[in-house]
Amino acid sequence: QLAESGGGSVQTGGSLNLSCEASGVIHARGCMAWFRQGPGKEREGLAGIDIHGLTSYADSVKGRFTISRDNAKNILYLQMNSLKPEDSAMYHCAAIDLCVSATQVLPFMARGHLDTWGQGTLVTVSS
Repeated sequence: QLAESGGGSVQTGGSLNLSCEASGVIHARGCMAWFRQGPGKEREGLAGIDIHGLTSYADSVKGRFTISRDNAKNILYLQMNSLKPEDSAMYHCAAIDLCVSATQVLPFMARGHLDTWGQGTLVTVSS
């Protein structure tokens, strides 16, 4: 079970830090990831982190978003800076059990290979 929190409304250029609390041991999952889905849009993979702590990012968020995790607390984070109106969406965390490398996260998500995901937290960025 995954539960996201930390969403909200911010202005362009603002920041938010999303959290994802897991009922299990997140560092034992293959990879953990964040994706988003805006109204009328397809799911977009954003970032992933593997069991070694290596990360990968979509071009749309590279340099602005940072994925991290606290293994002791079983929490996954997404620090989002320099937010833009086009970042407005429902944000979800996910686990991908067969993933062994952060480089696999975005391709796995593009193919819909997600094993567990949460209900999401809403992010709204106003101009």
